[in-house]
Amino acid sequence: MSGCNLKNRTIKLPLFYQHNINETTKLAVWKIEEEENFFLQHVPLQREITHPHKRLQHLAARYLLRYLFPDFPYKEILIAGTRKPYLPNDRYHFSVSHSGNYAAALVSSDHRTGIDVEMVSGKIRKVMHKFMHENDLLYLNGSYLYDLSPLHLLTIVWSAKEAVFKWYSLGEIDFKEYMQLNGVIIFHNDQLQLPFVFKKDALIPLMICSKIFDELVLSWVITKG
Repeated sequence: MSGCNLKNRTIKLPLFYQHNINETTKLAVWKIEEEENFFLQHVPLQREITHPHKRLQHLAARYLLRYLFPDFPYKEILIAGTRKPYLPNDRYHFSVSHSGNYAAALVSSDHRTGIDVEMVSGKIRKVMHKFMHENDLLYLNGSYLYDLSPLHLLTIVWSAKEAVFKWYSLGEIDFKEYMQLNGVIIFHNDQLQLPFVFKKDALIPLMICSKIFDELVLSWVITKG
């Protein structure tokens, strides 16, 4: 199950995007246009965050958890040593991300999850040597992605690897060596399927799903168990 079927989706402002992957797994992206008090009416600030915009991003992501599953026990969220948020009883597996004025969340009751949202920016060229393996470049060049700019391509790969990093959740990951493209990318109607292999402890094939919204890239991965 790739989780890339995008037929079941709804869009409602200020909810920017929602995709119900199946009955137990849902994701959404929120465009942050509200003041802080809007979110505080629904979810508390569970840790001290001094930067105002980072507080908004944090609150919007927590708000999405309850939006997707109203019974989500946000008060039980703990932070692991790797900075990964989690629920101690694994009632839900979840992942959150934010970039610019966007926050994203992926929640499932029976799948491991990883999500990432990124704004397309030229800054990524400065760090591409840290995450782009020669295999990534090989498969990018072999895929029919001519409608996408080089910046979009780099951002897609970076976002996909960030989603895998969050899916793994245990830290200590070499983005270049442990996560690599392992096949031709399928691209249709601003939607992508990226075959990856995760190589840290064992060879694990993963299908990363990505979607492009102009200058915003969304990527996610789910696996059973």
